[in-house]
Amino acid sequence: MGLEDNVRAIVEELLKDMGKAKSQVSANAPVLKEDALTDLAEIDLQRYLQVPNPVNKALYEEMKLSTPARIGVWRCGPRPLTDTLLRFRADHAVAQDSVLGEVEENFPAKYNMVSVQSLCQSKDEYLTRPDLGRKLDAENLEILRKGCPKGPMVQIIVSDGLSSKAVEANIPNLLPALTQGLEGMGVKLGTTIFVRHGRVAMMDVIGEELKPDVAVILIGERPGLGTAESMSAYMGYNPRLGMVESERTVISNIHKGGTPAAEAGAHLASLIKKILDIRASGVKLEQES
Repeated sequence: MGLEDNVRAIVEELLKDMGKAKSQVSANAPVLKEDALTDLAEIDLQRYLQVPNPVNKALYEEMKLSTPARIGVWRCGPRPLTDTLLRFRADHAVAQDSVLGEVEENFPAKYNMVSVQSLCQSKDEYLTRPDLGRKLDAENLEILRKGCPKGPMVQIIVSDGLSSKAVEANIPNLLPALTQGLEGMGVKLGTTIFVRHGRVAMMDVIGEELKPDVAVILIGERPGLGTAESMSAYMGYNPRLGMVESERTVISNIHKGGTPAAEAGAHLASLIKKILDIRASGVKLEQES
């Protein structure tokens, strides 16, 4: 058999295998109505088994359910399947929209927040100048002085951070659970502050100005392909300029696929009360607990 015949045989075998894989994967694909297009976002990737005839289906299912990572996605020849590639690109687009998007202008007013903005004038500047996201100008400091009482036990801060979607998705349930939990324990709260284009260390600037016992900043996390709605909460006792990272306590992965917003709010209230009682946060809190 010559070289040309060998190449032809290899190509025919590959096409044959690709045809088999396509028909086998189709058996696992969601059933669609006639003339309907698949809404990729509606497919639960952790329950979508794309590998045809797995040797150990039970283990395959268990592995898929144990992580949001894209495992067991199969292939079409040397390339990913079309729906795998499209879902990847769709989730990547959602993540980009969340990073580059803005929280609605009227969002702070819905929750009676005092609204300020860091020195960053745009999302592009926010992404390229992290240092500016940690500072307020004189005009915004004056807004804080006029709109927020000094010396509360707890100062709550909300910031879009790296995910506008995280703020809009979680605050409606998290903030009421947090404030009601703290007030129920007799904790005096300051006026909630919204910081547009803010970084975590914005709590230091606000702490220096308003002198709360504890500051907590609820901030959008960097989105990934698993979710674009994840939020973190950073807490600090005696927040002030020069505060080091080891003095912060953090709870992350607040979203519907992690810790749900309402549950996170209740947990944060208990944790903040603990910080108040022990008068410490971060590493020192762990040592004193």
